[in-house]
Amino acid sequence: MGERVDFMVIGVQKAGTTALFDHLADDPQIALSRVKEVHFFDDESVDWAAPDYAGYHARFDPTDRPVRGEATPIYAYWPQSLERIAAYNPQARLILMLRDPVERAWSHWRMEFARGVETRPFAWCIREGRRRLFDAEPWGWHREYSYVERGFYGEQVERLFSLFPPAQVLILQADDLRTDPNRVLGQVNDFLSLAPPPAAVPRAVHVGREMDYGEALSADDVAWLRRVYARDMARLLALTGIDLRAT
Repeated sequence: MGERVDFMVIGVQKAGTTALFDHLADDPQIALSRVKEVHFFDDESVDWAAPDYAGYHARFDPTDRPVRGEATPIYAYWPQSLERIAAYNPQARLILMLRDPVERAWSHWRMEFARGVETRPFAWCIREGRRRLFDAEPWGWHREYSYVERGFYGEQVERLFSLFPPAQVLILQADDLRTDPNRVLGQVNDFLSLAPPPAAVPRAVHVGREMDYGEALSADDVAWLRRVYARDMARLLALTGIDLRAT
């Protein structure tokens, strides 16, 4: 399987990427990786000076379908992942799903708390807890504790557009996929130069576990995060026309 993978859903975590992957699996024109999150281009054990893509391609079954794709939502955030994708396939088409960054951070924290990875309160995590990233490797990034950092979409899109022409990038919103999946999936197929997809119905996957989280999302935390994200949200608006600022 020497041909390059055609498209990737590169982010963002907790923004409907699993629902999108499940929808795409229903389309007979699309061949997806056997598991949703392949985690190849964020794998620091690969020799990126001379990468062997055979192991990556082995995650896909042989197919005669028009396009192949995968969805690993850390790619938009993780350092060097986008650069590695550009070196692998500069013609790749990339799909980026976005969600209100405050809601995304809260959902991310709930997931890690439910898993037992996180034990500290959300209010601490989004303030003092950000210092934990400076003890991580690579420095400044963290797979679990990046509640705030993964929400800097403007910064991520700016990096993305420096590596790929905007025509190769489709930016979608999680709310739209949830409320009008047929319209969004039609956009995806147009983007991938495919015939219209089969009819779809809304679906919810990876909904937060019902449990006692010990707290609720407070107005103080929302206001704090809105201030943290204000400049980056303005950058996202300038780059894409997408306005995720609070109304």
